Amino acid sequence: MGDITFGTINSILLENIKNVFRKISSAAIRSGRNPFDVRLVAVTKTVDFERIKEASSLGLRIFGENRVQEAGRKIADCKAQCADCDIEWHMIGHLQKNKAKAAVRLFDLIHSIDSFGLAEEVNTCASKENKVQRVLIEVKLSEEETKHGIAKKNLMDLIEAVSGMRNIRLEGLMTIPPFFEDPEMSRPFFRELRELRDKAGTSGHRLPELSMGMTNDYEVAILEGATIVRIGTAIFGERR
Repeated sequence: MGDITFGTINSILLENIKNVFRKISSAAIRSGRNPFDVRLVAVTKTVDFERIKEASSLGLRIFGENRVQEAGRKIADCKAQCADCDIEWHMIGHLQKNKAKAAVRLFDLIHSIDSFGLAEEVNTCASKENKVQRVLIEVKLSEEETKHGIAKKNLMDLIEAVSGMRNIRLEGLMTIPPFFEDPEMSRPFFRELRELRDKAGTSGHRLPELSMGMTNDYEVAILEGATIVRIGTAIFGERR
């Protein structure tokens, strides 16, 4: 089989993006919401800068990275080669405290605040950068050891603490359920995150964003109230 040409990759990528947006729109309408109320984060873990630039040229504007170091290189390339592109970068992977300084410099939104200590470090770093860092709190709703997040029993305490930090703006919650072949199996996790968000709202904490749903289950997540979906494979194909 010969090499895939740039034109072929472009058409495949375009078709993938169109397909994802069709499904987002359909799920949003079925849930009684405006499709524009659901934002797509294109997950670019292991995706090279040329393909990110290509995706940007096809209309994608929000990109998500799992690792600070990998993101740093891509964001630098983006600023150098596409300075006038209106692109947002989101940190969607687990964030260690010793990477908080770099994360604050690089990312518009951090999805993965999971402890008071990390929030405090992000707040301190943001203060030094003269920035108000937008964040989401990651909530652990499964028993999987590989999953990160604050336990739901401690969530309200963390919401209260983060809401009082001057250089952080808390915008919502995030979760990653276990992987299931049947996306319907993820529904209880998404519903629980929405219910936790709504409970926080009764205590005076307005948290409009729910970051939940990936390639395998994002339609179900939207039906349960997702406002941000994080999709990599359905856009860029299997990781290389």
